[in-house]
Amino acid sequence: MSALSERLKLLRSMRNITQSRLAGLLEVDPRVYNRWERGTAVPQFETVVRIADILQVSLDELAGRQQPSQALKIHNYELHKLYQQVDSLPDDEQKALVLVIDSLIKTSQMTAQQTSAAKR
Repeated sequence: MSALSERLKLLRSMRNITQSRLAGLLEVDPRVYNRWERGTAVPQFETVVRIADILQVSLDELAGRQQPSQALKIHNYELHKLYQQVDSLPDDEQKALVLVIDSLIKTSQMTAQQTSAAKR
């Protein structure tokens, strides 16, 4: 197993992303991605850069030249991309977004509590 394949597996699992999900984000067949993790194939450089972006790591971390950072900002790559754009929204739109997100989180927490109570 190559250093890249080992690092791919490590970083992907640290971020709780399945092989299928990462393959989808990269727009490649899951079997192709699986070969990269097994070390039987190597992605093209442009794809390696995209992998680093999605996993929120430097190329050095992905290549094994640096220890992987534990400081993950957002696990979901799509949310992370949107998060980076939020700062450019006007204040009133940011406030509206905060209300929406807060509402979603509270609804999810209430549903989890109700499910937990029903199981008892």
